[in-house]
Order: sequence, then structure tokens, then C-alpha cells
Amino acid sequence: MCGRFTHEMTWADIHALYSIHNPPATNMRPRYNIAPTQTVDMIVLDKGGNREMISGRWGLVPFFAKEIGKLTTINARIETVDTSGMFREPFKKRRCLIPADGYFEWTTSEADGKKDPWLLHLPQHRGFSFAGLWAHNDNLGITSCTIITAPAVEHIAHIHGRMPVILEESAYDDWLSGEAQGDDAKALLLDNHLDSELEFHRVDRAVNNARYEGTDTKKPILNPL
Repeated sequence: MCGRFTHEMTWADIHALYSIHNPPATNMRPRYNIAPTQTVDMIVLDKGGNREMISGRWGLVPFFAKEIGKLTTINARIETVDTSGMFREPFKKRRCLIPADGYFEWTTSEADGKKDPWLLHLPQHRGFSFAGLWAHNDNLGITSCTIITAPAVEHIAHIHGRMPVILEESAYDDWLSGEAQGDDAKALLLDNHLDSELEFHRVDRAVNNARYEGTDTKKPILNPL
């Protein structure tokens, strides 16, 4: 799964990656430990078919929900995303890209049994996009999203058995357009991900606290336990 991530991209980075031309009034603040239910950025298509950046809750609240449920909806498994009552409709027509530049997973230390966080990122910590889904619930006035996950590629599977789908830039338009449906849409994601390029290193256990937002969340631990 993907339960925390980082997003240090500036507006210039967003413009370069997504060709969006309407900057916010103030520059984007770096975020070092984004957690579920927090507000995140999403790239979607507007009614004219142009890319725009919106924001919403991380943890999908379907359009039909009468209240925010207790189910964990921060991730959608690619195996069932087209059949799940929670994700089926967004998978058909409400797809998004979620900007990030790293994400965290955890292993259990053999030395003391505590959780050790790992940062996974692309070379040079360059920005990327999680493939996601979004929804808007009129009754609750909530826009929200989820990140699609798949079985992990071999070189990171020892850290976690699943991975968020990090989509190649060349596949952005095909994903957002919704033209590919069902198994074709799944194949689009599985054939055009960047996860095989991921690098990783241990980081400080301070990251374990979802409220920790220090600038050192990406700093490697040179002598891990």
C-alpha cells in the first residue's frame, strides 16, 4: 500500500510536468510527510478536456456516501478497481494524477521489533505522478481521491508487497482521457509505470508519527539497525 508520501515540487515543477498554466496565488509549500485524510493536489481534466490542478481529501469518499465512512480508501487495488462498488465509477470516468516525489513504507526491525521507515523515490528525487481516482460528494461537499496500487516489482518487494502505480509521463493523456476501459485501462497502468526505477533508503523513525513534518524526512540513515 501507500500510506504516506512527500511533495516538494514548486509551481514551476508542476508547470513543467503537467503543462498547467494557471498558477495559484502563492507558491506551493513543501510537504514532507503527507498522511491519509490530509488535503492533497490532484491533476484532472476540466470540462473542456484541459488539465487543471484541484485539491481534495486523501481517502476517497464516493459520490453516494451519506457520511465519511470508516473504511480505508486511501488505496485502490488494481485487481478489483473496476469491480469494487467504491471505485468502479471513478475508474470509468474520474481519473487523476497525484503529484509526489517520494513515498514511505515500513519494515519491522529484527533488532528491536519496531517499525523502520523507508523512503522510495525516483533517481535525483525527481517529481512523479501516482495514478489515482477522484470523486466529489455533493451532499458532504467533499472532493477526495485514492491512489491505485499493484503487486510490487521484485526489487522493492522485500520492503512491501504492493506499490503505488507511478505513471510514465507519456501515458498521462491516455490515463486521464478515460478512453481505455476495463482490462485495457489496467494494462495501460501496468505497462507504463516507473516503479522499476525506484531507489530506496532508510530514514529516521520520526517519520512514524504522522504529525511529524520536519525537513529531514528524506535524510538517509547511514548505519541502520
